[in-house]
Amino acid sequence: MTRFGDFETLCHRTPSYPWCNLFYRQLEHHAPLALTGLSADRSSAPVGVNPSCGTLRSGTHGSIGNVANIVACALSICVTGVLIWLCSRRKAAVGRIELRLFLIAYLLTLPLQLVTTGAFLTQGTGALAALSAVHAGAVAALFWALLGNALIATQVVEDGTLAALVPFGFFSAAFFAATTYIALDVAFSWTSVFGPSSPPASLHSIPLFVLTSIWPLVAALGYFLIMGYIVLFVLRESRPMWFYVLAGILFVLSQLDYFLLNKVICDGASAKIDGSFIATILETAAVVTLFFAWKSITEESWDDDIYYPR
Repeated sequence: MTRFGDFETLCHRTPSYPWCNLFYRQLEHHAPLALTGLSADRSSAPVGVNPSCGTLRSGTHGSIGNVANIVACALSICVTGVLIWLCSRRKAAVGRIELRLFLIAYLLTLPLQLVTTGAFLTQGTGALAALSAVHAGAVAALFWALLGNALIATQVVEDGTLAALVPFGFFSAAFFAATTYIALDVAFSWTSVFGPSSPPASLHSIPLFVLTSIWPLVAALGYFLIMGYIVLFVLRESRPMWFYVLAGILFVLSQLDYFLLNKVICDGASAKIDGSFIATILETAAVVTLFFAWKSITEESWDDDIYYPR
């Protein structure tokens, strides 16, 4: 029976699920006989734990790794870099610094995603486990940055000031540090608090599940609710809201693709690729749409009226 916090089903049925790298190392050291099927041979094992479908590690059995998602991540890095540049040019726009920090956070997750899901590194190695832990921490911090942008938009404190940036940076660092530590403990079993699962095959970790699965959904929902209130009831505008609605749809579609269509695509492509590249494209499209939503409710120069919700 699957319990709350079990990753066993996710790691078995969801190709390229990066947090499974943490549990592979855990099982290899505490219950190696639990690694079967595609996971039995660590030199060629794909991302996942006993996955029903997965792209073999690059360089083994003719595999070139998860090439589709590698390309999607590379293109997303370029697109996000352009967004950061465009954001920096809008000197007078409200929330410019905070949005730029969010975009930088997203940019940092992309190379980590490329490495942790690209089937480059051998499963069970300390390097892959450590990078996957840092990736988990970066994702948790990214969604705080998203929610933090919505809180800044309320203008409870003035954007770009120490009163805004210090809490923003503190909670970003706190989410990153806490999640990274928990993920490292899952992989390396430093303590019994976040260490080996019981039973081992359940791949159980409630804190990791909350921080990598529940927290992003809560933060995203909070962001859209706050921005919806600001746009509809403070600014009394409707056009910008369509950008937020579209961004929300793109984000939901990315998650549906990742958890429902990912394996279907993997099976259909004979494990040459999986559906993670579509999820990456949709997530980046959602970030682009959020940028244009922010652009539509802010002004570019000091000579224009600047948006200050009251």
